[in-house]
Amino acid sequence: MGSKKTRRFKLTIIFLIGVFLITSGLGCKGTSKDLKEKIKPVNLVYWRTKDGQDAFSAILQGFQKLYPYISVTYRVIREEEYEQALLEAWAEDRGPDIFSIPNTWLGKYQSKILPLKIGEEISMAKRVVTGTVKKEEKIVEEKKKVPDLRQLRETFVETVPKDVVFNNQIYGLPLSLDILSLYYNRDFLNSAGIVTPPQTWEEFANVVKNLTLQDRYGEFIQSGAAMGTAENISYPTDILSLLMLQNGALMVGGNNRATFNQSLPGDSGYFPAQEALKFYLSFANPSSEIYTWNQDVSGDLDAFVAGRLGFMFGYSDYLAVIKQQAPKLNFDIAKAPQISGSLKEVNYARYPIETVSKKTKYPNQAWALVLYAAEAANAKTFIERTKYPTAHRDLISQQLQDFDLAPFVQGVLTAQTWYRGKNYSLVEESFKEMINDVMTGKKKIDEAINYATNKINLTY
Repeated sequence: MGSKKTRRFKLTIIFLIGVFLITSGLGCKGTSKDLKEKIKPVNLVYWRTKDGQDAFSAILQGFQKLYPYISVTYRVIREEEYEQALLEAWAEDRGPDIFSIPNTWLGKYQSKILPLKIGEEISMAKRVVTGTVKKEEKIVEEKKKVPDLRQLRETFVETVPKDVVFNNQIYGLPLSLDILSLYYNRDFLNSAGIVTPPQTWEEFANVVKNLTLQDRYGEFIQSGAAMGTAENISYPTDILSLLMLQNGALMVGGNNRATFNQSLPGDSGYFPAQEALKFYLSFANPSSEIYTWNQDVSGDLDAFVAGRLGFMFGYSDYLAVIKQQAPKLNFDIAKAPQISGSLKEVNYARYPIETVSKKTKYPNQAWALVLYAAEAANAKTFIERTKYPTAHRDLISQQLQDFDLAPFVQGVLTAQTWYRGKNYSLVEESFKEMINDVMTGKKKIDEAINYATNKINLTY
């Protein structure tokens, strides 16, 4: 054996050789210095308002397997605190790289989003191992092509490309898509001898009339439907938007401004939005034969859970709420009614979009994660854990076999949305004001709709 000094000298040489090999890129023969820089550790911060890390774990694990040098800090922030948290974080340059927003917020957050230009490529660095006997590891540059409009239309349901693409740029992509649907009390329909839920608004009005019960003082013992008011209904803007769209109203014109106050093209005598609002208000009009709801009734979800309401409109997240709060309630879900005799089915969508912050230091890595998560195979793991309806065409047939999700998925191909302004809360406020002004006699229907249209146009 050699002396301690000799052994120490040998260990020093081995250590220095190891350091040299590591710093020079062991097995990364022929790799450029720029590529080595691209695999330095990166941490992406991802913010959403719901769905814990368990819902995203498969996506994150799959992504990190492809790019081990990228870690992801995933955070869920309460919905009521989310916007304020985003604005404060960005002001202090500590905001998320990736964040989720409702599709109705895209116009508002457009200036804070880093979009992807259609036709561009994202450059990513990856380690690859070549050879069988003598293995060699290299760092290679991977080019990811941004999907074009045709690919988006082939991948997602119809409304998605219309909503997320502005000026040939993609501002975000969805993992799921929800549809406004009709929740109904099966016991109410059984007692009234009604075999199936209404498929048209004409059938809906007739059934509502049969389900409504009042006491001798005119108070509702049982309401047929939560319709006609602004404050004690969860989604009055969405219901009224659905009625307007089904009736043929052009919600937004070619100049990207609200135009739902206008008459049908070529028919100056028919105003579809006026007819839609008149029909909606009739359910809360005491002189109407389908009077079934008023401002004194508790909120629609509370009334439905309590077993005092026949029909309620809502999205898929109400399913878990109702099952938890009223486990014995005999209820079901159906697609939203359509206009009788219409050749075109119209449903209404609301959904979150995953997007990238303009302030991110890692634009390619952030968009690579969004693109990876939005692939059908990866989004599938997310919607299976969250029980959300799909935004992907390839996953529709599978979800149609799901008893709970089928009613929502049935409408995704014909789903529409509208609005491209910068303040959706003002849209909701304007719609509620429109409903209340006509209900109280403050404005005539045409005046209320014109006022709402002009007010909304201030946000474009």
